[in-house]
Amino acid sequence: MRLTILNQFYIPDLAPTGHMAASLAEHRAEQGDDVTVITSSGGYVSESATASGSKSTNPRVYRLWTPRLGKSTAFARIVDYVSFYILATIRSITLPPQDIIISLTTPPFIAWTAIFHKLIHRSTKVVLWNMDCYPEIAERAGVIEKGSFVSRVFRSVNHGLFRRLDQLVCLDGAMLDLLVSQYVSAEHTLATSIIPNWEKASQFPPDLAPDPWEAAATSIADNTFVILYLGNAGFGHRFETIIAAAKRLVDDPVVFLFIGGGEKWAWIEKEKNTNNLQNIHLFPYIPKDLTPSALAMADCTLITMNESALGVISPSKLHAYMAMSLPTLYIGPVGSNVDEAIERFDAGASLRHGDVEGIVLFINELRTRPERLQALRINARRAFDDAFCDTQTLPQFDRVLDQLLSE
Repeated sequence: MRLTILNQFYIPDLAPTGHMAASLAEHRAEQGDDVTVITSSGGYVSESATASGSKSTNPRVYRLWTPRLGKSTAFARIVDYVSFYILATIRSITLPPQDIIISLTTPPFIAWTAIFHKLIHRSTKVVLWNMDCYPEIAERAGVIEKGSFVSRVFRSVNHGLFRRLDQLVCLDGAMLDLLVSQYVSAEHTLATSIIPNWEKASQFPPDLAPDPWEAAATSIADNTFVILYLGNAGFGHRFETIIAAAKRLVDDPVVFLFIGGGEKWAWIEKEKNTNNLQNIHLFPYIPKDLTPSALAMADCTLITMNESALGVISPSKLHAYMAMSLPTLYIGPVGSNVDEAIERFDAGASLRHGDVEGIVLFINELRTRPERLQALRINARRAFDDAFCDTQTLPQFDRVLDQLLSE
């Protein structure tokens, strides 16, 4: 089978979607497919690693030039997006006929590039592997007004796209319900699947015991209970409640370790400095291969979600947390992938924004009751093994692709 995967980011870039695309591309190449990847030269953050394109290996990776301005401003994103749209479209329509093209959602609406290929090669099947929902994210973030001219244009673009798709793959039920309700009509049936993101089981063997990340380890005292937040702190996240909890716990042997970046990062740093919260430690993004060492610092992990982000994003950091047998403190709405996983496997606590007392109680329970902490650690690893590692999820993708080929 000739298979193309389309996404603006790809390894060694830091972007999580790039690592998902690579995992699927490498897996399908191992299955004997002729795999092509169309991606950019990098730029999830401006300092992301880059690599030259390869045209002789399988997967064959075409890395298209973009300015690599990163995510610092809307203008920077738009320039990177437009550059990639143009070059990806040219590359797509000049490929030989593909059996299936799988498009992720960075940049928004890039799946149209796959549709243009399909207009030339009618037998090609197009799969939208939905990671984020546009324009819903922009509307809920207040970037554009719902019902405005721009919003209506974007929604029209989506309606046209969804009528031409052969398969929709979403990360959780809330995301699938949102997209189907908005863009799938009774006159046009669209095959759908829910496949959560994952981590590679080979990178997280059960006996993995990496040394703690030295840069953070030297700044945190021994016998300190560490709550780790790893990754982007952006529109989809809120931190007021965890900051309030940090204030309550400032005199206890508890540290909140943040590693990452994003538009909320400056606000967290300001709150730390304004309130003299010495129990908050901030570090920038780290390479993917340092993730296990960073996780080795933690006793518990943290995920937050803004209520308005339900259905439009699906945090995937949960899976690495579970792979390292770490319980998760989730602060966000009911019905997200994180809430459902925690409740299904009893692998942490799912609490709501404003529940400072509940957060403090949960942290103190884990800190003072090692048997409860150990039980949650066991449950977290079981969740990873049963639902969120590549050996469980990639076969689900195989079945989707096999079904498309048989039609």
